Amino acid sequence: QVQLVESGGGLVQAGGSLRLSCAASGRTFSRGAMGWFRQAPGKEREFVAAISWSSGLTYYPDSVKGRFTISKDNAKNTVYLQMNSLKPEDTAVYYCAARVSARENTYYYLKTGEEYGYWGQGTQVTVSS
Repeated sequence: QVQLVESGGGLVQAGGSLRLSCAASGRTFSRGAMGWFRQAPGKEREFVAAISWSSGLTYYPDSVKGRFTISKDNAKNTVYLQMNSLKPEDTAVYYCAARVSARENTYYYLKTGEEYGYWGQGTQVTVSS
């Protein structure tokens, strides 16, 4: 079993910043990818960012590109999501996910939540006006 634990969420004013962390345990990752998703009440789950564990290549949707940055620390089995210039529409529960599928790590797969087999408990991010 892989356990993912997010931290770093909270309340922030519009224009502010937060950094989320996701610590993985139970497995040492050498391939695959890690991703961040978010879900607001009444809305579909939305892809936020992903990073290939081996190559470090990153992927973002247009909604966060230029504002959010995903990174990783291989030695700590930890991924981060640096969120800058936050907007009220960024308010959601943010989830960390791990993809261990043998399929290639391309945007087509990494943006799809069903491709990830392990999920964290989520951390609330609230951006006020």
